Amino acid sequence: MAAPLPGRCGFFVEKKKRFCKMIVARGNVFCGEHATQEEGSCRRIVCPLDPKHTVSEDKLEKHLKKCNSREKPKPGYYVENINAGPAAGGEALQQVSLCDLSRTQLQSLLDKLKTAATGLQCDIEDGFLSHPVVQEELDDPKNGDSANKHLKQQSSLLGHMEALGLLGRGRSFVEFGAGRGKLSHWIHEALRRRDPLKTSEDLKDLQFLLVERSSTRFKVDGKHQEAGVQFERLQVDIQHLDLSKVAPLTDRKLPLVAVGKHLCGAATDLALRCLLDTPGPREESGPPPKRLKTSEEEDSWRHYVGKEFFLQRGIGAEEFSAFCRMSSWATCGMRPTNQDAPSQDPANQSREEEEHEPAEERDAVSGFLSVKEREQVGRLCKQLIDAGRIHFLQERGFNSKLTRYVSSQVTLENVLLTAVPRTPHCRETSC
Repeated sequence: MAAPLPGRCGFFVEKKKRFCKMIVARGNVFCGEHATQEEGSCRRIVCPLDPKHTVSEDKLEKHLKKCNSREKPKPGYYVENINAGPAAGGEALQQVSLCDLSRTQLQSLLDKLKTAATGLQCDIEDGFLSHPVVQEELDDPKNGDSANKHLKQQSSLLGHMEALGLLGRGRSFVEFGAGRGKLSHWIHEALRRRDPLKTSEDLKDLQFLLVERSSTRFKVDGKHQEAGVQFERLQVDIQHLDLSKVAPLTDRKLPLVAVGKHLCGAATDLALRCLLDTPGPREESGPPPKRLKTSEEEDSWRHYVGKEFFLQRGIGAEEFSAFCRMSSWATCGMRPTNQDAPSQDPANQSREEEEHEPAEERDAVSGFLSVKEREQVGRLCKQLIDAGRIHFLQERGFNSKLTRYVSSQVTLENVLLTAVPRTPHCRETSC
């Protein structure tokens, strides 16, 4: 791009090799975020409510009153920790890094893993499906590699929904971890093109709820504000979402289909609890008790829906914590260890790298297990953890399975968990 687009910011983003696409005020060259590039501009500081953006120092007080990250009144569907799972009793979970374990302790963990995984169906079937509604966008040469990878994932997800009979009108679609809402966008496009709206009644048999805890820019759901077709955003952490108090769902009472493409493991468990394990109505007896500070490992174990499955196999919170760390070997095992990796600017590391285990933990086992063995252990950990989720769903009347929905060349996190009710009275779930 030789020059900025008309009406857009003139700051060249070196990392992306293009000009900033933010709209500028009339007469300005740079957007608010890059206004410091102009002579005589006020100093910009990091917003104290959200370090992801900056604000002019002389306008800080005004900005704090309207910042999207400011504390807002809690909506009616917000119920503190309703989907967090039962609080763990007894002693706090002992924090142990894998790099602090001896070879004997690591071998003991691997033995427990193999014993617990005995009898599991470890061969996950390939199901590389697609949907014609996405094909035109996939064929667009303007899309880069990253956009095409996301489109291939969305196309396959729609293909699986179609195959399972989940893609149709007369439903409420809830997208967890919606981000910009692209998956809901393609679901709506598929339905719009296949079943054109004919009467005003047709407009009332479809709604979309997009659950996202963060304020999101460049949302695509605004393109679908047809009369009667609801696209509503719920800005709330899944942990605190009570679907029984969401008016659009209770008003129409349409069958519910839940989807999620961007959910991490803990968020998947929170979504499953939100859908299937939410407690009944409770008396409001005052504010919720103050929550004690806990570690991420304790939170993950508390949220996990497969605890019963794990405990039946003689493994508990500490093993679960270790298996969660080791599961990242399935996608990080082939990466170079800390000693071999080229130096990188931490600010430029991708989110995927940041979410996996520290390099020192990879180094700790690099002499104990080969790269291939680490990958195999990581996959087994993932399958065991997912088996607990399948057990949870089966106990609640669902047929559930794991499918490899795109190739590892598209994404290393390529396993899809699906669930459909054995009887038509259950909620329909696809995560």
